[in-house]
Amino acid sequence: MRHVIKMVALGLILAFALLLAVVAGDYAPWYFAWLVGTTMIVLIAASGAVLFETQDAARDRRRDNL
Repeated sequence: MRHVIKMVALGLILAFALLLAVVAGDYAPWYFAWLVGTTMIVLIAASGAVLFETQDAARDRRRDNL
């Protein structure tokens, strides 16, 4: 059942992306670059936050062991 839900969700995302491409028309490359850039910035910021939390937790464990 989970696979069916995943496939439906991915299908909806694909349909939305196609609709966005059709509506964007001549501006499609600009919108595509904006969406990809925004997504990359969010992912990089999230990975930085995860890295910081991991390092902070490791520092706390080392301090507790001393």
